[in-house]
Amino acid sequence: MTLKSLRLCIIITLALLTPALTTFANSNTTIDSLPEYSQKYDPARNAFADGRQAINLAKQSNRRVLIIVGGNWCQWCRAMDKFIKTTPSVYKNLHQHFVILKINVSDKNKNKKFLSAFPKAHGYPHLFVANHNGSVLRSQATNMLQENGKYSEKRFLEFISRWKQKASNPDFAQRTPGKKE
Repeated sequence: MTLKSLRLCIIITLALLTPALTTFANSNTTIDSLPEYSQKYDPARNAFADGRQAINLAKQSNRRVLIIVGGNWCQWCRAMDKFIKTTPSVYKNLHQHFVILKINVSDKNKNKKFLSAFPKAHGYPHLFVANHNGSVLRSQATNMLQENGKYSEKRFLEFISRWKQKASNPDFAQRTPGKKE
């Protein structure tokens, strides 16, 4: 069996064993097919439980976790949500390469305990890229994803390309001498 055939066999097996994977691999992924923790900022949600679920799904699907910190009160958070939903290339690539975990920050729930493990966010929305084991790889202000006062398709796609999981084996990059993320 060739390496290519083996990879294909593993991918098919994972897709059959994990129904959620076929949803995300499908280019027609809709907001309704996403886990609840990916859909909205909800002050009633348990950030720790959602984080564990997101990490488990990231492990199963060989993706990274994109933690989006913000709230429904935040104008830029709503603008970014609308931009992602209405820009097919960004929407597809984001969900293909990341498990999205939305963490609410509001007067009702600041999620201080959960966010104490992360670098300080200096504005919202704020992005954290985490590995399948929960290690934070990147803290990113979203103004860097804008151009001329609007979110930029080009900048979002560059961000996704830079921070998506690159190796077919999630531990491969760590075992390969000289390989840097």
